[in-house]
Amino acid sequence: MSHAEDFPDQQLELSPSERAVLRIVQDTIPDSPTPFRDIARELDLTEEQVLHLLRRLKDDGSIRRFGATLYHQEAGYGANVMVAWLVEPQEALERVSRIMVARSEITHCYVRRTCPEWPYNLYTMIHGKSREHCRRLVRDLAEQTGINAYELLFSDRELKKTSMRYF
Repeated sequence: MSHAEDFPDQQLELSPSERAVLRIVQDTIPDSPTPFRDIARELDLTEEQVLHLLRRLKDDGSIRRFGATLYHQEAGYGANVMVAWLVEPQEALERVSRIMVARSEITHCYVRRTCPEWPYNLYTMIHGKSREHCRRLVRDLAEQTGINAYELLFSDRELKKTSMRYF
């Protein structure tokens, strides 16, 4: 376990209102077209103050990422599949990945090292209404990209989906 004195340069000086903003955004932000304005209104701040704080913390590395978490089942998606693709030659990765990320059903697309037992080098996470819907999407992508070597790894259940807790 680390102690504050182990990281003297990483101590953040936050005002009470900044701490209040972080308490809200580390949980579920308002489901609204203007979530940061709603947070500002709740804390008697301006939307710009809220956004400035979050940008500052992101820019200085205090927050690595800030993003939404989609609960797929609640959004009407009944199936998720990680697809491991074998993209050869290596030079085709850029072209194929551009095609993949253009699809709204794909939320993640990344390259990984291969090994002799598992030669797949490109991975996509696909969300669909059903397993058959996911299979159709994969067949469409295979046809569009010319990549026919792939493995489907369907999700059976979600084990963890939590946000960082700072306070």
